[in-house]
Amino acid sequence: MVKNQNEHVAGKGSSGSADASVLGGFWPGIQLYYPPVKYAPSLGIYEDLEAAAQRMKKHAHQTHAHTLIFDLEDGCRQKEMSRTLLRQELPKFKRRHEVAIAIRVNPFRTEEYELDMKLVKDLAEHIDVVMLAKAGEAYGAPEVRDLSNFLVGLNHPISIQPIIEHPKSLKIAPDLMQYSTVKHVVFGIHDFSKAMGIQITPEHWTEELKYFLNQIMFEARIAGKGVIGGVETLIGSSSMPESFVEPHDVRRWLDLHGENESHIVYKHACQEAANGLTGKQVIHPAHIHLCKVAYTPSPTEVSQKIRILKAAIEADALLGGAIKFEGEMLDPPMFGKALQTLLRAHALRALTPADTEFAMTVLQLMPAQVIRENWPYGVI
Repeated sequence: MVKNQNEHVAGKGSSGSADASVLGGFWPGIQLYYPPVKYAPSLGIYEDLEAAAQRMKKHAHQTHAHTLIFDLEDGCRQKEMSRTLLRQELPKFKRRHEVAIAIRVNPFRTEEYELDMKLVKDLAEHIDVVMLAKAGEAYGAPEVRDLSNFLVGLNHPISIQPIIEHPKSLKIAPDLMQYSTVKHVVFGIHDFSKAMGIQITPEHWTEELKYFLNQIMFEARIAGKGVIGGVETLIGSSSMPESFVEPHDVRRWLDLHGENESHIVYKHACQEAANGLTGKQVIHPAHIHLCKVAYTPSPTEVSQKIRILKAAIEADALLGGAIKFEGEMLDPPMFGKALQTLLRAHALRALTPADTEFAMTVLQLMPAQVIRENWPYGVI
C-alpha cells in the first residue's frame, strides 16, 4: 500500500506479480433488469412459482450481463411471491464468479423495505449488491448510513448502489457517496425526470438530462465513485452476435441488421462510456452485448494503448516528456488516458491476464498521487 504521493505502488502477490486488488474491483458493467415473477400478456395472468423458476433456470442462469438485477420495487407487482422465488432459486445460481447479483429494494423504512431486508439477511452469501430505490428522498443520507451498518453485520460483503431519482437526492449526492459501502451510484432517469417535470424522449434523453448527469458525474469523480447510466425503454428484436467486438464489426452489423432502436441504444451507450460511466442498465437481453461493446475497449484499442505506454516507458517520458506516436504528439496526460483504457477493460472483465500484468507494471512506475488522478476507484 502506498504511504505518500512520492512512493510507488508496492502491492505484490505471492508469485511476485502486481496485486490487481489495488484497482478497486470489477465494475457493475451492463446490468440486466430481471423480473422475478413476470406478467404473461398472452395469458393475462402472472406466472406461478413453478413457471417463474423454470424461466429463471432457462434465462437468468445463462445471462451474459455483468450484473443481474432482481427488482423488488417499481417493476415488481407480486412482491411477496418474488421474494419467495428468490429464497428458492438464488442458492442454486451457479455463475457468481461471472455475474454479480443485485437486489433492488423498496424505499427506506417502508413496510416492503423491512421485508426486503429480511430477505437480504437470509440470502446474504448469494447477494453482491443492494440497490436502494429513491435513496435519500425521505430521510436523507442517514438512509445509506443505516443500510451500510446493517450490511456490515452480515456474513458476506455487500455493496450499496443508491439510485438518484429526485432533485433532493442529487442535492445531497456527496453525502450519499461518503460511505465505503457505496462504490457506484445509479442515475434513475425516469423518476428523476418525472420529479423535475421534464418530458424526456427515448431518443434524446441523454441530451435532455445532460445537465443533471454532469452534476452527478462531477460529484462522483471527486468522491472516487462510479456512475451507472440510464435504462433504455426502446426494445427491438435484433440481437448482435457476441463474436462482434471490434468497432468495424459493430458498425457493419448495425448497417445491415440493426433496427432504429439498436442504433439509438448503441449511440447512448457510447456517449455514456465516453463520459466515463461505469455501468448501464438494460431491460432487454438483446441490448446486453450491444452495450457491452460500447462500454468495453476493443482488443484493437487495448493493443494500441499498450503500444503507446511501451513507447512512453522506452523514452522515459511516462511522468514527463513527449513522444511522437503514429503522427501524433503525446505527453503524460495522454499516457494517463491510455492507462485508463487498460484499467477500464480490466474493470469490465475484458483484459487478458498478460495485459493486466502489464497495466500493473505501469502503475508501479507511477507515484500514488498520479495513480489517483488517473484511477480514483482503487484502494491506494
